[in-house]
Parts: sequence; structure tokens; C-alpha cells
Amino acid sequence: AETRASNRAADARKAAAAKTKASATRARTRTAKQAADATSGARTRVERAGALAEKAVLVPVGAALISRDHALAAVDELRATYSTRTKTKNELRRFERRGTSALKSLERDAKKTRDRIGRELRLGRTRVERDVRSIIKDVEPVVKNVEEVGARVENAVQGGRTAATKASANVQERLASIV
Repeated sequence: AETRASNRAADARKAAAAKTKASATRARTRTAKQAADATSGARTRVERAGALAEKAVLVPVGAALISRDHALAAVDELRATYSTRTKTKNELRRFERRGTSALKSLERDAKKTRDRIGRELRLGRTRVERDVRSIIKDVEPVVKNVEEVGARVENAVQGGRTAATKASANVQERLASIV
């Protein structure tokens, strides 16, 4: 218990010292910043023009140096990757494996899509065939009834013609007997 208590006290002292140190550092930084702001306001126009000209020269130079560093890094990376025949072969094998796995994945997806579309087409065809059979089944009795009604109408028309012919013959005979 005493050890824990002494450790806690030591930790508290360390934390207090760190806070004090950080506070002092912030105060120094604040003071330095205020001093820099005060001196920067006192600069002459010539100094400001010189600083601006210096910045105009340094920016492109810095950009060129950064670009050179990036190019060198890219060349170093290529040199490290392909510097020996073995490393080059290993990289080419890695590319081949990656291409093979990507191709297999594409083929697998294409096969799944083809199978899914074929299944949907078969289901659609079966559904349409079933619907056509159902329609034919529903229409056959109607067609038979229409044919039957057509035959009856035709018989009725023929019967009407025959009756009209007999009636006209009777009328002609009566007219002939009257006249």
C-alpha cells in the first residue's frame, strides 16, 4: 500500500511538472510570436518587396526539387523491383497470377450470369406455354359454341328461306286463282 501511495505521489509530481513546463513553453512561444509580429510590422517597403521577390524565386526552385525527388524515388523503386533477373521473373509471375485470378473471377461471373439468364428464359418460356395452353383450353368451348350457334343460325336462315319460298308460292297461286 505504501508503494502504491508513493508511486501515485510520484506520478502526481511528474504530471504537475509536465503541466508547468508546458505552460512555460506556451508563454515563451506566445511572447516570441508577439515580438515577431511587432518587428514584422516595422519592416520597410523595400524589405517586403525583397521578401516577395525571394519567395517568387524560391517557390519554383522548391517545386522543381520536390519533383526531382519524386522522380528519383520512382526510379529507385523500379530499380529495386527489377534490378536482377530473378526479381524481374518474380514480378512477372506475380502479374501473371494476378491476371489469372482476375480472369477466373470474370469467367465465373459471366457463367453465373449466363446460367441465371438461361434459367429465367426457361421459366419464362414455361410460363408462356402454360398460359397459352390455358387460353386454348378456355377458348375451345367458346369456339365450339360459336360454331354450333352459327350452324343453328344457318339452319334458321335456310328454314326461313324455305318458308318464304312456300309462302310466296301460295300467294301466287291464290292470286292466280282470284284473277
